[in-house]
Amino acid sequence: MCGIIGYIGQQRAVPVLLNGLRRMEYRGYDSAGVAVLHNGNLNITKVSGKIASLREMLQGHEPPGSIGLGHTRWATHGEPTQTNAHPITDGSGRIAIIHNGIIENFLTLKTELISKGHSFQTDTDTEVLAHLIEEFYEGDIEQAVRLALKHVRGTYGLVVMCHDEPDKLIAARLGSPLVIGLGEDENFVASDLAAMIDYTRNVIFLDDGEMAVINRSKVANTKLDRQVVNKKVEQISFDIEEIEKNRFPHFMLKEISEQPNSLCDAMRGRLLEEQGTARLGGLHGFRDELKNVKRIVLLGCGTSWHSAMIGEYLIEELAGIPVEVEYASEFRYRSPVIEPNTIAIAISQSGETIDTLAAMREAEQRGATVLGICNVVGSTIARESAAGVYIHAGPEIGVASTKAFTSQVAVLTLLALKLGRDRGFIDVERGKRLADEMLKLPDKVQTLLNRSAEIAELADELKNKPNFLYLSRGVNFPVALEGALKLKEISYIHAEGYPAAEMKHGPIALIDENMPVVFIAVNGHTYDKVISNIEEVRARKGYIIAVVNEGDEVICRHAHRVIEIPETDTFLTPILSVIPLQLLAYHIAVMRGCDVDQPRNLAKSVTVE
Repeated sequence: MCGIIGYIGQQRAVPVLLNGLRRMEYRGYDSAGVAVLHNGNLNITKVSGKIASLREMLQGHEPPGSIGLGHTRWATHGEPTQTNAHPITDGSGRIAIIHNGIIENFLTLKTELISKGHSFQTDTDTEVLAHLIEEFYEGDIEQAVRLALKHVRGTYGLVVMCHDEPDKLIAARLGSPLVIGLGEDENFVASDLAAMIDYTRNVIFLDDGEMAVINRSKVANTKLDRQVVNKKVEQISFDIEEIEKNRFPHFMLKEISEQPNSLCDAMRGRLLEEQGTARLGGLHGFRDELKNVKRIVLLGCGTSWHSAMIGEYLIEELAGIPVEVEYASEFRYRSPVIEPNTIAIAISQSGETIDTLAAMREAEQRGATVLGICNVVGSTIARESAAGVYIHAGPEIGVASTKAFTSQVAVLTLLALKLGRDRGFIDVERGKRLADEMLKLPDKVQTLLNRSAEIAELADELKNKPNFLYLSRGVNFPVALEGALKLKEISYIHAEGYPAAEMKHGPIALIDENMPVVFIAVNGHTYDKVISNIEEVRARKGYIIAVVNEGDEVICRHAHRVIEIPETDTFLTPILSVIPLQLLAYHIAVMRGCDVDQPRNLAKSVTVE
């Protein structure tokens, strides 16, 4: 769920570990710690709180060893205390472990271990794993880890260090990402590429059920049953500058501001204007499956679920293919019916979201052709899907997703356009008009970004309101959900999104003069209906903020405040209408003194259920 970094080499370990943890700080965490081996001593320093506190605690007391572990924890089992922080040791104090994931049978294992004389100091499931490894340790830490993991049910990305074997780290993965970085007489292991980008560009991605024995000069990869695995060495492609704030006060604002470029990158080389269609190279080998598809299932969580909902409108409207959008977290806990010629598409920024990955595997097991739409090259969803499309948004550090959302919607629009043209559902002229409007989106987004100060004024007016409603209809209804989510995530203001017509079925009871109601009321076949919904709110003294097309003179007479977006094709309006909502949430959060990039209780990549 959070940050793992391990190092073995020639450098002092602590600076490398702290730098790696700093690079992963964006993922969200509540405690941090490091463990370093030196001259037969296992030195552990842990804090409840931020990495800055850990660094301060180590100042002047930094152990000089060149092998160590670092971890930032997002609490699952046990409160975020110093005791529960990682690294965790076994009962003997010889073995240290850092772990992402959840050990589902930890209570059963703990009971068995207590009966054998083990005593526990923390409330974590990870300590059970440390003691289980201790139970099997007879001088070979690799073998002890293998034997222990055979008794474990759940998910893990873990790294183990033993003070009796100070020349190796043991890493293992099942359901939680791990990547190994290869250097000169030094090697790294981490849960995030960013943790090692300052030191190496050469990496190996561990797959589920794999282990690695990591020495200073080599890495040996195997399955849990000792079967040797020959891993491909891959290159990290992004630059350090992409994961720095540069001139921006927050990563979130930087990433909101990067959307003209990220949209260009999502579309680059993919739009065929003259033919009025799109080319998606990652799907090239699946022409028959796309041609014969009878049904598409879109799988996602959070913001990716919202982009999937927009994708449903786009694909059904432009290609005439039935689409279902599923919460990935619920998909495998019922009995989903997968008919012949069904394509399931997993959508995830990180490509590591555990619920989306599990849903994707369930769909594949039931006979669907599984595709992926994700951002991170080399991620698990990218590797396990039969084919897919990268959104090319670049690293997204802010916990609240912004540029990934608009890039996902852009890629889903490209897919809908391609399917519609390939199937003859839309003609070349309709395709050309849509392609032309897509190419204009980056400039139009920049126009909206230039109005940030105007939206900040509105934020100042609304920052102390305790509740918000976000309403819209049609293809912009998911944008209402996304706008509400952004406000909740980073400002801690309660907000809900609804289809505007659903307001009458309950939420209207909440509306009074203290309730801001944000309408996305852009041109389209539901425009008049939305005006009626605005009037219903106005009659109950709700404070109306409307996102409208430029030059709209009708809603101006009904709303208290209006935010204009440039004209575009109706099915492209979500990419524009979401921009002011992102900025509104950002400015409100800053004015309330909230930690915009690391909101409380949230993590960037949700790799536990």
